[in-house]
Amino acid sequence: MPHLHMEYTANLTALNADVALLRLNNALVASGQFAAEHDIKSRAVKIDTFRVGTGIGERGFVHLKLALLSGRSAEIKKQLADNLLAVLQDLGPWPAGVSVQLCVELLDIDRGPYAKAAIGL
Repeated sequence: MPHLHMEYTANLTALNADVALLRLNNALVASGQFAAEHDIKSRAVKIDTFRVGTGIGERGFVHLKLALLSGRSAEIKKQLADNLLAVLQDLGPWPAGVSVQLCVELLDIDRGPYAKAAIGL
């Protein structure tokens, strides 16, 4: 725990997803909210087919979903979201002429039915 999902549009050609995930994971470690760095699981999906609104013009997005076990305060969740957004903002430069939206969403996972096994750690 946690699980970080990053979706980004294919027109953001300079975005290096591996570097982005490493930087996002480092921000999560630096938050002090997670017991061990190896508990952070992140993945990135490039979206080839997408639409942002209805307007004409080049648009794109990066959307992060951070799924956490429930129980953290609203203040801690806001701080995590703000820290992740700051990392996203620093990932540029973004393509000229492309309007880019950066979003961070935090989701609580119910602790009761959550199960996990670590093999070989």
